[in-house]
Amino acid sequence: MGIDLIVKSSPSAIDFAILKNGKLTELHREEIGAKFNVGDIFLAKTAKVMPGLNAAFIDLKSKKHGFLHYHDLGPNVRSLLKFVKQLRTSKGKTDHKLRDFTFEPPIPKDGTINHVLQQGQPVLVQVVKEPISTKGPRLTSELSIAGRYLVLVPFNERIFVSGKIENEREKSRLKRLASSIKPKNFGLIVRTAAEGKKVAELDKDLQNLMSRWEEMTKKTANSRKLPVKVLSESGRIKALLRDLLNDTFQSIVVDDKNLFNDIAETVREIAPGKEKIVKLYVDSLPVFEKYDIERQIKTSFGKTVSLGKGAYLIIEHTEAMHVIDVNSGVSKDKNADQESTALEVNLKAAEEIARQLRLRDMGGIIIVDFIDMKKKENRDKLYKFLKEQMSDDRAKHKILPPTKFGLIQITRQRVRPERNIKTTEPEPGNGEVEAPVKLLEKIENDLQEVMNETKGKVILGVHPFIASYLTQGLFSWKWKKMWQYKRRLDIQPRHGFRYLEYRFFDKEGNEVYLD
Repeated sequence: MGIDLIVKSSPSAIDFAILKNGKLTELHREEIGAKFNVGDIFLAKTAKVMPGLNAAFIDLKSKKHGFLHYHDLGPNVRSLLKFVKQLRTSKGKTDHKLRDFTFEPPIPKDGTINHVLQQGQPVLVQVVKEPISTKGPRLTSELSIAGRYLVLVPFNERIFVSGKIENEREKSRLKRLASSIKPKNFGLIVRTAAEGKKVAELDKDLQNLMSRWEEMTKKTANSRKLPVKVLSESGRIKALLRDLLNDTFQSIVVDDKNLFNDIAETVREIAPGKEKIVKLYVDSLPVFEKYDIERQIKTSFGKTVSLGKGAYLIIEHTEAMHVIDVNSGVSKDKNADQESTALEVNLKAAEEIARQLRLRDMGGIIIVDFIDMKKKENRDKLYKFLKEQMSDDRAKHKILPPTKFGLIQITRQRVRPERNIKTTEPEPGNGEVEAPVKLLEKIENDLQEVMNETKGKVILGVHPFIASYLTQGLFSWKWKKMWQYKRRLDIQPRHGFRYLEYRFFDKEGNEVYLD
């Protein structure tokens, strides 16, 4: 499976899309100068301590204070607070490598926050969830700095190996290598990308992480006006490359020269020799148009998502959860029974739902109402297939088995606001209409059904503006469809039709009604 990363730059933001075999699977935006990104570390003051919530509000000079719960302090938060105090009083002379640092006793699991933090106290916090809706950023004081192969965890002595590495011998080997290079008073998490790597590669990654930790401690020591960002996550594109870049990447296409140089350098550091896959896009056609991303955005976002053959998803959003309803179309296989048709549509829906969750970055509780299936083996098959489709989703998630009514509940980690892209466009006059590309998709789906249900010539009646578009050029949409179905197709302009109205007629001029 080939992966392409397409990057579009603008003065206000950087948009980047991940394509798998040409199909849009993830869409991200990095706002230029964004105040909060997951992974950022701030030195800030405690604004309020709330024993009733067992949490503290941290002043980050934003609309809403950051939220720090007792359980997110980390067991060694007292050691962290002591280190911060030493840094700020010694003006950076404290050893950042923690070689002679004496740990404080860990806090109890069931303790209360007012015994740990006081109002006005400086504390290092890391963003684990960006501001969403009316809520401020969710914070932790259990700091971690992520690299390509390792994650550095200060004030910790433990070593963890990614659970996604299944080979026990490899896990033991990596744990042994990590133990041999682990600095005193630091913990390490060995990431999935470290599988098969040598100790020299792990050590190089560790030295980079220690350099970032040193940079952070210097800023912490010298900062007097709080809050201050003392360590920035490297940016979503760089973090994405750090986490995903492997041999399945075919190309990284960038439409900005400076960004191209920056990304090429990042790839050179992460995977020497692969920087040749980074390409500068210089065509006059916008890069998202060139790679068919704009069309896929228009057809993938919105309340209704087509699955083909008349089947579709309805995606509803509420304050508490997301609800996805799976609807079947009319089966083209006259011999297919209801159960097999339901299974076919459900499997196709599961594949698209896994894509939609990543594409929209939907989080929280998701309830999916699949088409009812009587046979338990079919429900089990659907459950297993959905888990496989979501296996490469980087967000933490849990999928519960289907109920006898066909409902499946999914919980998915939410660390930033959901992508919500408007797919309607202003209508001449008043109101709004669906984007033209969505109308075209509907016409194509219905045309397939008409071609299966009728013989001979088919007539499509549409608004004159739409008729002009469908017949424009030598290799027009009309010509391509006649070639596809080996049938005659006439496009009939109808001045009495609304912009989005269309109807099909057979060769005698009788309207073809669709279920």
